[in-house]
Amino acid sequence: MTLVQPSKIVCVGRNYAAHARELGNPLPKEPLLFFKPPSAVIGSGDAIVMPVVSRQVEYEAELAIVMGKRARKVSETSAMDFVRGLTCANDVTCRDLQKTDGQWARAKGFDTFCAVGPVIAEGLNWRMLEVIGRLNGEERQRGATSDMIFGLPRLIEYISHIMTLEAGDVILTGTPEGVGPMQPGDVVEVEIAGIGTLRNPVTAEPA
Repeated sequence: MTLVQPSKIVCVGRNYAAHARELGNPLPKEPLLFFKPPSAVIGSGDAIVMPVVSRQVEYEAELAIVMGKRARKVSETSAMDFVRGLTCANDVTCRDLQKTDGQWARAKGFDTFCAVGPVIAEGLNWRMLEVIGRLNGEERQRGATSDMIFGLPRLIEYISHIMTLEAGDVILTGTPEGVGPMQPGDVVEVEIAGIGTLRNPVTAEPA
């Protein structure tokens, strides 16, 4: 059972400088947005399914915002009043398709490519969190949310001036450095103190 049923999932790319550098990308001057379809959502414990068309499927540990009420053209100062809570997310990505397609819809949009959970935590100070990613129990990512290029209120303000955010919508806020490939049989985890650990096994799509 999935934790959220959003009308849309708005994702932010290159929101940690070190991650942008590790992929050889310039730092964005404004938030870089893309989407994942609601059909990509799975919960903690559900399997991430690697599609046969990709040879390089990677994990991306992230902090996610879950909206609590409709937000349209809200200010940065009031943005967090529209938030229900925060949770862990894994922005699974076919890195090879991301490079060849020139846009990210296919690379980011496969079923099971947006793991979210294990709970929606309220009352956390988003500036004081660490996002930790592990592969088979080995730490691969650790990033402080205070190092985000664009903080959560700024992201909500920016997005809500483009589109209306509905209650239940999810915003993925970017991943720290250390992304890397997964293989069938792996277990990938995203941990954030105060939220818990999002844990997903990795399987292969049947041929």
